[in-house]
Amino acid sequence: MSAAARGSDLLLQRMMALHPKIIDLTLDRIWRLLEALDHPERKLPPVIHLAGTNGKGSTQAMIRAGIEAAGLTCHAYTSPHLARFHERIRLAGALISEPALEAVLDECVVANGAESITYFEITTCAALLAMSRVPADYVLLETGLGGRLDATNVIERPAATVITPISMDHELYLGDTLALIAGEKAGILKRGVPCVVGPQPEAALEVIEARAAALCAPLLAHGQQWHVWQENGRLVFQDETGLLDLPLPVLPGAHQVQNAGAALAVLRHLDMPEAAFEGAMTGAAWPARLQRLRSGPLVAVAPAIELWLDGGHNPAAGEALAVHLAGLPKRPTHLICGMLNTKDARGFLRPLAAVCDSLTALSIPDEVNTLPASETARLAREVGHSVHEAEDLHAALAGIAAQQPEARVLICGSLYLAGHVLRGMA
Repeated sequence: MSAAARGSDLLLQRMMALHPKIIDLTLDRIWRLLEALDHPERKLPPVIHLAGTNGKGSTQAMIRAGIEAAGLTCHAYTSPHLARFHERIRLAGALISEPALEAVLDECVVANGAESITYFEITTCAALLAMSRVPADYVLLETGLGGRLDATNVIERPAATVITPISMDHELYLGDTLALIAGEKAGILKRGVPCVVGPQPEAALEVIEARAAALCAPLLAHGQQWHVWQENGRLVFQDETGLLDLPLPVLPGAHQVQNAGAALAVLRHLDMPEAAFEGAMTGAAWPARLQRLRSGPLVAVAPAIELWLDGGHNPAAGEALAVHLAGLPKRPTHLICGMLNTKDARGFLRPLAAVCDSLTALSIPDEVNTLPASETARLAREVGHSVHEAEDLHAALAGIAAQQPEARVLICGSLYLAGHVLRGMA
């Protein structure tokens, strides 16, 4: 690890001690710090602001690929990171350097002083400050949690907003119905600013439509202003401008067709050239979303295993993974699963039981909020899985390979588990 990387890691540890990683949804603290920093959020290129339960990261990745294919540049902010914190911040297409990250974080810590603030709020301020100082054509800004009171919801007039599919998740903070959750997500809508809306349950769409009407915000909604489908191995997108015939998204999974549609609707709204549309399909990269692992220590454990990694963790993600696995060439399929104790494990695991031969449960290494392997195993058994437990990933994979050396294995259940895997590959 470089000296700069060690420096930013130490600074992040210091920040975590001063400003614990707790969720406390309000904008008061971030407005105070942004004022102390001379309002970097007012000095950004045009912003596309994204919220949603599932798919916002993949959608953002495709928008970014499209913008860059058009010969333009964009900043991007996303969370959480997988292997290293600087993955959250891209400046004009490149990950922020470790020295620049350390400098901007330290500047925010000094400006904040001894005032109360959460970890996500202060790191969001650092991202906005860094992006305000580097020229680019656009900013892609992804919410952390919800929307209305999320720390990213400080842009007075973005170029567009995006709401990807909404499902049940983070009920403790956002509400225990789809309508309540949708109300929080729709909090990113701004008066007169167009909003691209991905496929939604009716209860969620009604809330978004009502909020848009109150703000006179034009909606570009899936199934209404735009349509997308797969046909003969191609992606077809249609809106009032016309029809696009494109390659399927390079990101695997049937659900990525809908995410691609939202990305294309945004690029159309931005009046991007033709190169942007194909670039969005062919140039996007988004780790730990049905990522095929072809090298690294885990692959070395079982070279004949077809190994996949995904960070999905809620019921909608479980359904999407089940659909993808069912559509792959037939092969014995096994899960290695670790989850957080804040997630609906039953809801995630239930749809996967029909497409998998077994599930090996483990605890997520170095994660205080992990669901114990024994509890994951119990819940998996309750929804129909054939269950094993393992001490760690290597033991889990070796156990599967000993029985079926050419099986398909999906490591899943948490972005924190996915991050552990990717750090081990670095």
